[in-house]
Amino acid sequence: MPELPEVETARRGIEPHLLKHKVSAVVVRDMRLRWPVPRALIKELTGQRIAAVTRRGKYLLLHTPAGTALLHLGMSGSLRLLPADTPAEKHDHLDIVLDSGRALRLRDPRRFGTLLWTTGDPTHHKLLRTLGPEPLGEDFDGDYLFAKARGRKVAIKNFIMNSHILVGVGNIYASEALFLARIHPQRAAGRVSRERYLALAKSIQKVLNAAIKAGGTTLRDFSRADGEPGYFRQHLRVYGRKGKPCKHCGTAIATRLTGQRSTYYCPYCQH
Repeated sequence: MPELPEVETARRGIEPHLLKHKVSAVVVRDMRLRWPVPRALIKELTGQRIAAVTRRGKYLLLHTPAGTALLHLGMSGSLRLLPADTPAEKHDHLDIVLDSGRALRLRDPRRFGTLLWTTGDPTHHKLLRTLGPEPLGEDFDGDYLFAKARGRKVAIKNFIMNSHILVGVGNIYASEALFLARIHPQRAAGRVSRERYLALAKSIQKVLNAAIKAGGTTLRDFSRADGEPGYFRQHLRVYGRKGKPCKHCGTAIATRLTGQRSTYYCPYCQH
């Protein structure tokens, strides 16, 4: 699933091509995404000018004077900016056509993506209002994590992946940040010291910023808005490296399931 750096990379890629442009048409070829594309969106978004392109967690927000479109890439979604008359392929489910003659096209083979519409404050939408803070925002730090973790027995990896605690940190970057902070991914969240949470918060920010700078991490289903792959995968320290030597100590990277997800860690460095 695209994580925060991939979504932020997509946002930065599409923003210059959408900002201040008018939506001339919304073409929906298959309304059956995770939730059906609302017919009101097609009517309301058409004719509107894009005033801002922002991100909340893994949601892209296209702001207009009439309302806001909420776009989520799901597990396999990707965005392309193409000439509007480019023939659609099998999994190209919708286009937001712009007055520039280009279209923002959503491709989503598994159809777990989302395009919804709200006329109110988007931060109050039911999908956004209970989300935790942004890991790169001013209201996130190690003290916040430490306070939230008190009394919790859940594994720390699952704790930082909980979107109600912290948004945008998925499986890849959770594994990488825990390695940098030298914390075992299955340690109970409530048994991690304040000092280690201070280190973990900085590690999360370091990993996410590096991934955004590198253009995200390409897995089989994701590439950047311009169609080029992200290259942060070349810098992964533990994720996807089972059996390979740790880049710090040489110990073989181990893996186990944590919350139904593969977790990668160094048995020596992370304790």
